[in-house]
Amino acid sequence: MTERAAPGSREAYRAFEPIETRWADNDVYGHINNVSYYAFFDTAVNRWLIAAGLLDVEAGDPIGLVVETGCRYHASAAFPDRLEAGLRVARLGTSSVRYEIALFSAGEDLAIAEGFFVHVYVDRGTRRPKPLPEAWRETLASLTA
Repeated sequence: MTERAAPGSREAYRAFEPIETRWADNDVYGHINNVSYYAFFDTAVNRWLIAAGLLDVEAGDPIGLVVETGCRYHASAAFPDRLEAGLRVARLGTSSVRYEIALFSAGEDLAIAEGFFVHVYVDRGTRRPKPLPEAWRETLASLTA
């Protein structure tokens, strides 16, 4: 049996986005349901991309499609917790990006959950992979771990 990885620390992440938990995020066990963590990850990545001027959700090209995702849980959260999502880019390919996201309780140093998304960037119309524009590459490089 392999040993479980310790929670990551805040210093390993390059940017942070606030995440407000909602009443509907709690499940019958009194904590945030696992599916909500993926929504938090998606929200943090896309909010950062929009703020960085890379993502135009209505007309932008390219667009990112999720092709792989995962999460490791270290501790629980519950409504009305305030979380902070740490972001970093672990891999920057020709048309793909592996975003790694950690959720922290506000002000805490150790992650309560760590996950990742791999986005393949595609042409909006054809849905075929498309190389990332140079401006995207330069901006995403600022998140490189």
